Amino acid sequence: MEDNLSQHTKNILGLQLQTDPRWVNLAEMQLEDILTDHAYCEQKAATTCISLIQKNPEKTLLVEELSPLVTEEWGHFRMVLAEINKRKLQLGRQRKDIYVNKLLDFQIKGGGHEDRFLDQMLIMALIEARSCERFKRLSEGLDDENMRKFYRLFMESEAGHYTLFITLAEYYIDKKIVRNRWAEWLKYEKELMNSAEVRGDRIH
Repeated sequence: MEDNLSQHTKNILGLQLQTDPRWVNLAEMQLEDILTDHAYCEQKAATTCISLIQKNPEKTLLVEELSPLVTEEWGHFRMVLAEINKRKLQLGRQRKDIYVNKLLDFQIKGGGHEDRFLDQMLIMALIEARSCERFKRLSEGLDDENMRKFYRLFMESEAGHYTLFITLAEYYIDKKIVRNRWAEWLKYEKELMNSAEVRGDRIH
């Protein structure tokens, strides 16, 4: 779908294509599934930050900035789990993340450490940006007022996460290189979203 994002949202997230409006309606009809997938997204965000710390212990700023993010993301996992339990729903099994796997396909293959590190950081930035955009859609479009408030909290708390990964990338790598590669990622993600099936059982 080719609807443009508002300039405000573009400035915040950099995304080139908004979520298909049908997604919110589908998500509301599959609330147990969407909450399950959301829980695992938060869990994976925490474990990915841990992995980045383990792979880059010499990058002091990265370690200092991502350590509290691990705690925050795991706290979000617990919040989603509490919502599932409150609604007497069931945490289902983790599903294959088609969106993330498609992003991984775009990584530079066989490059040097800097190339791989940059793509790892920009993948995380993109996932966080798209997640925030989806949370915004849910906070505005769900019929359930409590769920709108629930996702408003997530949108607000995660709005700055994507910029953290870009800022860290620019700290360790030339800013021009980062910005050029980020533009390539945004173009690729737009094409990915434009061709993706609209499904209401997952966040991405």
